[in-house]
Amino acid sequence: MAYEQLASDIIKSVGGAGNVASVIHCATRLRFKLYDQNQADKEQAKSLEGVITAVESGGQFQVVIGNHVSDVFKAVQGSMGGVIANSDGESKHTQEKEGPLSIFIDIISGIFTPLLGIMAASGILKGGLALAIALGWTTQDSGTYQLLFAGSDALFFFFPLALGYTSGVKFKGNPFVTMAIGGALVHPTMIAAFNASQVTGHETMSFLGMPITFMNYASSVMPIIFAAWVSCKLEPIFNKILHSTIKNFCTPLLCIVVVVPMTFLVIGPLATYLSQFLANGYSIIYDLSPVIAGLIMGACWQVLVIFGLHWGFVPIVLNNMAVTGSDSMTPLLLPAVLAQAGAALGVFLMTKDIKLKSISGSAFTAGLFGITEPAIYGVNLPKKRPFIIGCISGAIGAAIIGYYQAHAYSFGLSSILIIPQLIPPTGIDISVWATVFASLLSIVLATVLTMLFGQVNTPNPDRSNSLSPVKTN
Repeated sequence: MAYEQLASDIIKSVGGAGNVASVIHCATRLRFKLYDQNQADKEQAKSLEGVITAVESGGQFQVVIGNHVSDVFKAVQGSMGGVIANSDGESKHTQEKEGPLSIFIDIISGIFTPLLGIMAASGILKGGLALAIALGWTTQDSGTYQLLFAGSDALFFFFPLALGYTSGVKFKGNPFVTMAIGGALVHPTMIAAFNASQVTGHETMSFLGMPITFMNYASSVMPIIFAAWVSCKLEPIFNKILHSTIKNFCTPLLCIVVVVPMTFLVIGPLATYLSQFLANGYSIIYDLSPVIAGLIMGACWQVLVIFGLHWGFVPIVLNNMAVTGSDSMTPLLLPAVLAQAGAALGVFLMTKDIKLKSISGSAFTAGLFGITEPAIYGVNLPKKRPFIIGCISGAIGAAIIGYYQAHAYSFGLSSILIIPQLIPPTGIDISVWATVFASLLSIVLATVLTMLFGQVNTPNPDRSNSLSPVKTN
């Protein structure tokens, strides 16, 4: 089917281009920020061929497309004349409807969504290199390894630059100014000063007589987001007081002159302490009972995905890696994802409906690679029991992983591709094998239980929830 026609129909279903404040996409969804949610017709959007479903969550109208979301997004951009966001932001009506959780999810998804693909790619490459080292295919002294490692690590080392840009866009400021602020955090001069302070044990630099507390901002997340927010708040103030003939270069100048020192003196240290507090707080909760943590995350993760609330955990994962060098949450999510794929496989093996067999087969394949929306909305949730079975199977697998306390050492989407990213620097250990076993168990358990108890050939409780497959060109 033509994506242009689908894009046009989607825009109509959200109330027309004039009702769109902004639109971005993640791995499977178009995420619309609308001026008036009441103008959107969710049932109309859900009925479109090529749309898996539509949900309202986190202050966004989310249209679930599937693997071809990037192509549909380009068509939506074309239908809207290339405009993806209006500079005047959301209407008062929209702002009044949003609560703190909706605002938080919207900010996080807006900042991290544009980077999701390259973050996952970099993480997979890091995992592949770790696997190559563990299997003795190469060494860390190899030029091949060092070149590829530089490519895999560049995004995360210079993360403040990338987040500076996306934060500037999200906070409706000049993204190149906020990117420059992020660049200052990882500038070689500042990195050298931090290293020197670690050796000498005291601060090596001051600003107007005020000592600078140096911290390692490479790979950091929160300092640049807060700094970008401050810069974007100051920008309109400077634009208002400066003459139009000079504000184009004086406003960026003043933002850098004010915010960069403020970041090193105040924002950066406070944000870093907050980052450490969050990382330590999560570690305390996890250490109380990794098994219970696994049961909860394994059972609830796909429920959070349905409502788009899983985005709230992205900063926690990235913050854990920035502060401690690894993350224990990511491995717990893998069985939850694969179990939904397993439930779809169970439907595929048992159903007599040719159309459902086609949907469930493709949903199983997509689920193995971390895309569970086709399995959830197209197969398991309409049948109800397969979805519940998937959540239970995911909880069992995640509890096993929690018991062996597996960690991820680079960011990645929860899929079969993430296994190499769980290899510790010391080499493959029992936690990696436990993760492989638990993941396979989750798939097999979900598949078998769905075949036995999923009532696959029973008509859906609500036939209107039965969704058509995603068409491709």
